[in-house]
Amino acid sequence: MTSRSEVLREVMLETGTTQSDLSRLSGVRQPSISGFLSGRVDLSDDQLDRLLSCMGFRLEVVRRSVVPRLTRSERRSWQLHRRLSTLLNRQSFENWKPTIERNLDRLTERVTGQPHERNLDRWRQLVDHSDLPGLHRVLTGLDRDSIEMREVSPMSGLLPDEQRREVLKAAG
Repeated sequence: MTSRSEVLREVMLETGTTQSDLSRLSGVRQPSISGFLSGRVDLSDDQLDRLLSCMGFRLEVVRRSVVPRLTRSERRSWQLHRRLSTLLNRQSFENWKPTIERNLDRLTERVTGQPHERNLDRWRQLVDHSDLPGLHRVLTGLDRDSIEMREVSPMSGLLPDEQRREVLKAAG
């Protein structure tokens, strides 16, 4: 995937536009443009589209779904947590909270090193703030951050055993 700075650089080269030219055309300071090109300064899609339009181009963003590459263990963990997510609501959270807190205490005593300690702190914040949308994101997320959070999940013992076996059987 081409980075935003690469797209900007390519169009500038194609149109023969210098940083100074683009600065005058767009009203964006030249040092900022230099920062965008070097990757030192983040460039949003909206900012890039604005700069490209000054050179007669538009930004097209193509989105498509992809199957993430997960290890067998990561996939099984995701499937178990995903099932828990279907059961998570305000009432179940209140019922589960004492178990989650005990699990967090137990994990905090045993787990050392980063990112695990930081992730346990984040779990505790989600639980302390009753952040159900945040919990759903971590339970179902396929980004690296969510996967690492689930490595120190305080959710053990919450999924009914029959459902746990069903998920594991389907997982292979």
